[in-house]
Amino acid sequence: MSKRLSEANLNDLPRAVERPRYDRRAVATGIVHLGVGAFHRAHQAVYVDDVLAQDPRWGIVAASLRSPDTYDALQPQDGLYTLSVRSGEGERLRIIGAIERVIVAPEAIEDLLRVMASPQTRIVSLTVTEKGYCHDPATGMLNEKHPDIVHDLHNPHLPRSAPGFIIEALRRRRMAGIPPFTVLTCDNLPSNGRTVKRVLTRFAELSDPALGRFVADEVACPCTMVDRIVPATSDEDRRRIREELGVTDAWPVVTEPFTQWVIEDSFPQGRPAWETVGAEFVTDVEPYEHMKLRLLNGSHSTLAYLGYLAGYETVADTMADPAFERLITGLMNEEVTSTLHMPAGADLPAYKRALIERFKNPALRHRTWQIAMDGSQKLPQRLLGTVRDRLRENAPIQRLALGVAAWMRYVTGIDEKGAPIDVRDPMAARLRETADRAGDSAERLASELLALREIFGDDLPQDERFTGPVTAALQQLYVKGAKRTVAEWN
Repeated sequence: MSKRLSEANLNDLPRAVERPRYDRRAVATGIVHLGVGAFHRAHQAVYVDDVLAQDPRWGIVAASLRSPDTYDALQPQDGLYTLSVRSGEGERLRIIGAIERVIVAPEAIEDLLRVMASPQTRIVSLTVTEKGYCHDPATGMLNEKHPDIVHDLHNPHLPRSAPGFIIEALRRRRMAGIPPFTVLTCDNLPSNGRTVKRVLTRFAELSDPALGRFVADEVACPCTMVDRIVPATSDEDRRRIREELGVTDAWPVVTEPFTQWVIEDSFPQGRPAWETVGAEFVTDVEPYEHMKLRLLNGSHSTLAYLGYLAGYETVADTMADPAFERLITGLMNEEVTSTLHMPAGADLPAYKRALIERFKNPALRHRTWQIAMDGSQKLPQRLLGTVRDRLRENAPIQRLALGVAAWMRYVTGIDEKGAPIDVRDPMAARLRETADRAGDSAERLASELLALREIFGDDLPQDERFTGPVTAALQQLYVKGAKRTVAEWN
């Protein structure tokens, strides 16, 4: 068993491995991050790591709101981990040191609240996935019946949810006369900063009307767009990186060369100079957000459901099938692009070409099953917003409808060969009950699933221009299967 990666052996690593270019002992906490998953460690933490070389005030205390896995991996490594950037040209390894320590929130609630309430903390950032905001994806409003929200409103000093932790920390700062931190969401929500502001304000209002007014008037929640493909780390990744480093890293992260971060510049208590290390600050993030959510994420979800049903394990495997590449290219060019309104200077054709190449990157083993998770939370942002815009134009939605139908086929929990699908979704039990009621009838399954207003709202289930193509596509998937359906699409 080799030694673990740590501060003590940083200087023993191979010369080709990049390591922190600053004294970690001089770093002070400026950011608390909720949701310390692979994406954060491959994206925002890398930008922070770059900034720390010039400004040590922005170290990260990272918190896991559920599992101790990241703590167990990183704590013995002094918070260090390996960033592996992979492409067809090879692999570059870099040690990231921006995370000072990790807190497991359920085991250290008071510790996390204390750090969040500290005057030193000026930003609280989040990557808790769409479901972590305890909101209704169809409306963008707080789900006041969510079990964690109900619990946190009755037990504000013992929060479980991200909104619960944020509002309790803001309450403490307000009582102590400390200005509020900026809440920086980095998740795929429509108008993500405004959505989070709405969720937090409502939660605070339910707790205390005066606190609700304080959040509404004083707390900045800038919008962001984040873009980098980060597959789940595999045992093979760990083995390969261990052999390269000569020490064991329990949880490296693997990603692609491409990275993008577009941020609304609204940070009353200050912020890192991220613009000096590649981030872009703009007055309006929404065009970039729509570009990414609809082109990248919408295509990703369509590939995930259809690819999984067709028997492809990864996105690259799926895109190696020319029929799938034609489908996704057509989805982008013929159904998504007309709904985007980019500022001058944005090169949309180049972004789309780059996406196709990124999807085809054979060095990234991004599993279709991983992307397919939490579809009930993702569809409204990734596909249904585009659908609504297309319907307003009275324009065709055939490929978008196929993506929605593939989700419907996937969440039945039974694949085309009769084998079970491990459906991971907050609504998994309800989705399975719906599928069981529908039996083998594609028409009934479509009708029952479209009735889920949390996903489809009140408008789409009443619009035959949407329900018709979705039902027809679902029938095709049942009769022909995903692979043949896609092959015959173009």
